[in-house]
Amino acid sequence: MKPVSLSLSLMLAGTTALADAHSSAGLTYGPRPAYLISQMEDNELKSKLQSCAAQAPARSAFSIGHRGAPLMFPEHTVESNVAAAQMGAGILECDVTFTADHELVCRHAQNDLHTTTNIVASDLADNCTTPFSPASGDTSASAECRTSDITLAEFQTLTPKMDAANGAATTAEEYLGGTANWRTDLYSGNATLMTHAESIALFDSLGADFTPELKSPSVTMPHEGFSQEDYAQKLVDEYKEAGIDASRVWPQSFNLADVMYWVENEPEYGQQAVYLVEWTDGFDEQTADTWVEDFAQLKADGVNYLAPSLNMLVTVDDAGDITASAYALAAKEAGLELITWTLERSGPLASGGGWYYQSVTDAIGNDGDYFVVLDALAQDVGVIGVFSDWPATTTYYANCMGL
Repeated sequence: MKPVSLSLSLMLAGTTALADAHSSAGLTYGPRPAYLISQMEDNELKSKLQSCAAQAPARSAFSIGHRGAPLMFPEHTVESNVAAAQMGAGILECDVTFTADHELVCRHAQNDLHTTTNIVASDLADNCTTPFSPASGDTSASAECRTSDITLAEFQTLTPKMDAANGAATTAEEYLGGTANWRTDLYSGNATLMTHAESIALFDSLGADFTPELKSPSVTMPHEGFSQEDYAQKLVDEYKEAGIDASRVWPQSFNLADVMYWVENEPEYGQQAVYLVEWTDGFDEQTADTWVEDFAQLKADGVNYLAPSLNMLVTVDDAGDITASAYALAAKEAGLELITWTLERSGPLASGGGWYYQSVTDAIGNDGDYFVVLDALAQDVGVIGVFSDWPATTTYYANCMGL
């Protein structure tokens, strides 16, 4: 097992060379945007995007690193976020959860250590809520390991990996595999976990702003005296302690009570708090009586930012083109700023794009359609930011379109 940074200063010192992403000269699109453009059908959008091939990359707040750049790097690691910053992501994300001793760390969920780290094959395996169980017959291998199962010091001994598990595994070591064939383990070695406080220092050093998401606890709250309000407050306090201006922070939560806590108790942060929502069974992006959100009431209550999953914001019109949904137009009409997620989470789009693209499946045919959807989100919906697992795509589009 490889310990993560022994101190914040050592961690930052280790990324000094990579932090040249501060300057435009240090930014790069890499080959992916050009590849995606080459896959597009010939049309005006493709011509416009091709015309920007020689442009110099510039950082853009429209481009948001979703857990860093986890298409190829282990999510929520130093390396993943440095890669995202080098691609011009103007805002970076730490999904925030807590350990047994109530320290804040960057993980997508409190109960994902079994798929995002080596814990099941480590000395901490017995600490897991549900230790590893091998595959047997028709039963897949399984485990559940939570950050709340271990202390911060123990968390810092874990080795991060690509988010995956091998359901056919008969040993804990085999369970660590399973990476999707459209991702890669090429950059998994020597990746570095982060606390929330370390993410703040790193993102600041990279010239990026912040969008921490307060994740729903897997444990019952309050947890040993640590309440949901304590949790929401501690997230904000770590920005204050780091001297970060509230104007640079967009705290997020799927829990409206968290958003309202910030609005009412930390108004400088609350005015930029983001209410996350996602497609649920029975939802129809064109039929108002299926919408759970009352947009006018949210705005009246002080919520200024809404972040629906992208399938909620786009639809296919009668001509077969991807355009803004009625849901999106109603939210904009109420005065809400829209952010969306996650552009490149689904892998290759040849089969329609999966969950994230379910409202436009009939119009999706190949990877070039990432840019078609992105254009609809920017031009028709009017989103102000897009999360991506590979931020070079959103940065390229934003630079080309002058966003």
